[in-house]
Amino acid sequence: MKNRILILALFALSAFGTGLQAGEVPAVGSPAPGFHLQDQNGDWHDLADYQGTWLAIYFYPKDDTPGCTTEACNFRDNIYAFKGIGAAVVGISVDDVDSHKEFSEKYKLPFIILADEDGAVAKDYGVLRDWKLVKIASRQSFLVNPEGVIIKHYADVDPDNHTQEVLNDLQGLIGESG
Repeated sequence: MKNRILILALFALSAFGTGLQAGEVPAVGSPAPGFHLQDQNGDWHDLADYQGTWLAIYFYPKDDTPGCTTEACNFRDNIYAFKGIGAAVVGISVDDVDSHKEFSEKYKLPFIILADEDGAVAKDYGVLRDWKLVKIASRQSFLVNPEGVIIKHYADVDPDNHTQEVLNDLQGLIGESG
């Protein structure tokens, strides 16, 4: 219970911009920072695994919290639309593999969720919020093209409609490049 209260307090603080943002957000047009992280099943994934594929990378604060669940379930409900245009979806948070496994199984998430336990990847993407006692990834997303370049950064994400926004942007981008 104390952990949940602490996390809720930190979320409230983050809404007012407190907490240190670790790292700088990579610029649109720059190479996406690489990663080597485990998914909810303990399998390792690298950014290079997605070469040749459009990729939506979404960072989120905490498994099984209201906004994060809404966002994950919206990606789940639209996964066939993403696959239909040849795009992959990857979620990343600082939760561990076990937490991701429970979250993924509970909501039947059909995409990869990566465990960035030390926050290094979130820091590389400029989305890590560090309160010294607790670290979370802020809710931000990136579109990465098949060559590994960041094409779009979403700094202000609404969990209710973000998935559709990303899907619409990808459809436009893929139509332009195809």
